[in-house]
Amino acid sequence: MSTNYTIIIERFAERHFIKSFGKKYKGAWDITWTGILEQFRNFDELFKTSIAETIVYDSSIKICKVEFRVQGTQMSRHSSGNRCIVAIHKDTSKISVLLVYSKTDLSGHNETLEWKGLIRDNYPEYRELCR
Repeated sequence: MSTNYTIIIERFAERHFIKSFGKKYKGAWDITWTGILEQFRNFDELFKTSIAETIVYDSSIKICKVEFRVQGTQMSRHSSGNRCIVAIHKDTSKISVLLVYSKTDLSGHNETLEWKGLIRDNYPEYRELCR
């Protein structure tokens, strides 16, 4: 049986990249975002696909990367370069959305190092996980 998670959208994620997706894709983003959040409520099911992968974890928290595509676009989830980074708190059945970005939003050559740096700099509670 799958856990029904509570979803928390962190302020940093909302202010930086989620807002830009809304401006860029307008109504299609609303549909996409609603679908993403619905999938996150039953996140364990995403692990049964190639959409989600655990990047780092400790005994109670997993940091995961999830690929998505915006509704109405022709690109696949993978080729779109769109990603969500979430922290899954198994003990409290909570998922915190930390980042929502397109690979073009990041300036470095190593995507993982770049988003780990953003998490270290903006989320003290996850700093040790993203060293």
